Amino acid sequence: MLKRKIEDFLREWKLEKNHKPLVIKGVRQCGKTFIAEKFARDNYKNVVYLNFIKTPSASMAFEGDLDVDNIITGLSTVIPDVDFDHDDTCLILDEIQECPQARTALKFFQLDGRFDIIATGSLLGVKGYGKKKNSGNVERPRSIPVGYEEIINMYPLDFEEFLWANGIKENVINKLRKCLQEEKPVPELIHQRMMELFLRYIIVGGLPEAVNTFIATHNLDKVRKVHTRIIDEYKDDMVKYSDDSIKPSIRECFDSIPRQLAKENKKFQYSVIKKNARATTYESCLQWIEDAGIIRRCYNLEITGLPLDVNAINDCFKVYMSDTGLFVSLLEDGTQTDILQGNLSACNGALYENVIADILGKMGRRLYYFHKDSGLEIDFVIRYQGECYILEVKAKGGKTKSSVTVLNHPEKYDVHHCIKMGMYNVGRAEPDSPILTIPLYMAFLI
Repeated sequence: MLKRKIEDFLREWKLEKNHKPLVIKGVRQCGKTFIAEKFARDNYKNVVYLNFIKTPSASMAFEGDLDVDNIITGLSTVIPDVDFDHDDTCLILDEIQECPQARTALKFFQLDGRFDIIATGSLLGVKGYGKKKNSGNVERPRSIPVGYEEIINMYPLDFEEFLWANGIKENVINKLRKCLQEEKPVPELIHQRMMELFLRYIIVGGLPEAVNTFIATHNLDKVRKVHTRIIDEYKDDMVKYSDDSIKPSIRECFDSIPRQLAKENKKFQYSVIKKNARATTYESCLQWIEDAGIIRRCYNLEITGLPLDVNAINDCFKVYMSDTGLFVSLLEDGTQTDILQGNLSACNGALYENVIADILGKMGRRLYYFHKDSGLEIDFVIRYQGECYILEVKAKGGKTKSSVTVLNHPEKYDVHHCIKMGMYNVGRAEPDSPILTIPLYMAFLI
């Protein structure tokens, strides 16, 4: 059974006095349902589980008057043999995006205060959610209970959770953390094991079914089949849940992602989707895919320096898959073997950038990079230890010409530190060098 960090959050949520209904958002197949049920059954006397896809008739309980007693009475007819104990019942509303009125009803459950509610949803942020045609065939928006619910984003397993799943104990992770803090090399035995697991994480990613398949079989072909099926489900969602106006184009936009990242200049370009394509045609498609949690944008900065978000250029960005395993499965068969053997040639830059974007994104970081027309480019820019740091991602060795340029002109760029990540251990070329090298697997510690 996979250990997930969100379990600590759920325990704290339950202990908080007068806690609000909880909405767990996240991409499909990231483990929302499993973790909600597991937590509820471990911590409540009574658990009432309702899935609006499997039991669409339950939506009728949320029609009309949203009085809590009326809702409970309606649900009792749909879900027989359940006990709504006022003091120790958790109601799980799974796939709540299928019943927008149930989302509206969270306000009334909060005001009533008798029941704990955990709702899960995969497509709560996409354009078109929460709309229903009325008798005049005109779409009207549903009400979101702002201020009456608590929202948490759940992601597929991050690299640390992947390490736990592979039997890495906390004392080993603490050793890595200490090596980073003291800027000392990781002992070779640990270093080799971490690098081995990192390469496997690139391929497997963090979707629970893929991780469980890998742990049980260590068969990467079976892992790829899991990814392929999940990607097909994502594509089906794109057609099922997107607005009619973007249905013909959304799959084309998604399918272009590997080509976007294979370019030397990885800035997202609509013309890569289709010759002469324009933003007006595909912008809403890309937004839908992002809102569904399938991709992350990484924004170019006008200038380096803090705060980063105010310097972001909104229409200049790169796009990464939010889970590294899914990205690898979008590439041709055999890429998994190439990763393990290091035979990646021109594609390795995209792979290693995407896995670092995966790790940073699952930490809740917004992603930024820095590119100028002169050719200067920094892979990632982050806030770290209260300062602006630049990150360089190197598949193997490699010069950091752009980083040196930035570091040599602090008066212009306001940057004094660089972290260079690659296939090497912790250290600095010189004791006073502003460039700290660390192994790629340490990204989750910064």
